[in-house]
Amino acid sequence: MTKLNLAKYQVTTLQGQPVSLAEWTGKVLLVVNVASQCGFTPQYKGLQQLFERYKDRGFMVLGFPCNQFGAQEAGDADEIQQFCDLNYNVSFPMFAKIKVNGPEADPFYQDLREAAPGLLGTTLVKWNFTKFLIDRDGNVVERYAPQAEPESLAAKIEELLAVKADQSSGE
Repeated sequence: MTKLNLAKYQVTTLQGQPVSLAEWTGKVLLVVNVASQCGFTPQYKGLQQLFERYKDRGFMVLGFPCNQFGAQEAGDADEIQQFCDLNYNVSFPMFAKIKVNGPEADPFYQDLREAAPGLLGTTLVKWNFTKFLIDRDGNVVERYAPQAEPESLAAKIEELLAVKADQSSGE
């Protein structure tokens, strides 16, 4: 497993505010590149359900809109926010549109891709709704294909959330 130092990464919220990913240090994170016009877009519902179910236990979903796959996120920040609010009532953090592949890829995504290669060791993100699960210590635990429904990650999320609780209750 590769450990990421979240304090190293500066991102921009959908509202245009810079923020350090250090804000989510110590939480279990599910990082997802999202798009409003993708066949997997209905997964927003499952992502929101996971967020609501586990947020009080130290879990966070981080959504990164991306327009690199079939131009499926062509809207501006306001349009993305409105789409997420109206259609899925998204309340987890959403960030400004980024690139996840290529020379202009966001540094956070460059490191995520290297830390958790996909099938056959490829580091490129293949499509929207690729998911990366990060434990409380910043270790990139797993990469999930776009087809992986959010609910299918629940058992692994539960396991990661329990790790810290078990360790601290024994001290």
